[in-house]
Amino acid sequence: MTTPRTAAVRPDQLAIRPLDPDADAALVHGWVTHPKAAFWLMQGLSADEVRGEYAAIADHPHHDAFIGLYEDSPAFLMERYDPARVELAGLYEAHPGDVGMHFLCAPADTPLHGFTRAVIFAVMEYLFADPATVRVVVEPDVRNTAVHALNEAVGFEVVRKIAKPEKEAYLSVCTRDAFEAARKAHAGNEKKKESGR
Repeated sequence: MTTPRTAAVRPDQLAIRPLDPDADAALVHGWVTHPKAAFWLMQGLSADEVRGEYAAIADHPHHDAFIGLYEDSPAFLMERYDPARVELAGLYEAHPGDVGMHFLCAPADTPLHGFTRAVIFAVMEYLFADPATVRVVVEPDVRNTAVHALNEAVGFEVVRKIAKPEKEAYLSVCTRDAFEAARKAHAGNEKKKESGR
């Protein structure tokens, strides 16, 4: 289990590094097979199978995996992919500059209020830091109501429902402008909370 150490989320303490399939396999195995990670679709895999999955991603030319850190400790998992070639190939009209994304927060002994929202903002900032990224595209399970709310908070709009082999999903996109607007609104809300203390 991973427990963030501070009483309030400090976004400046979030960082992202490449996932090492060998060094990180045991850690990531505990995250992706946890009951709260059911939508990650890796329940029942062994640590070696998880290592194999992430070794395949490391070798893939259009898919990357990362470990997110909070206060220098592993705290979340992120994947970046080309949706025209991975996950959504043939299922949507791809645009130049589209980037796909998955993220998963580590299970925590004591959940930190606002942590998951801080993580998705950090992930989106990381993706849009690349000037080649025009839109972020996601395909969450239609039943995953928690992630739908998070996606909406960072500027995603649902395009339509799509059928994938493993699930029914909401194809959703977030433009750079939509994310910037969401980030400004989020920052304003945080300032209001601070002034109300």
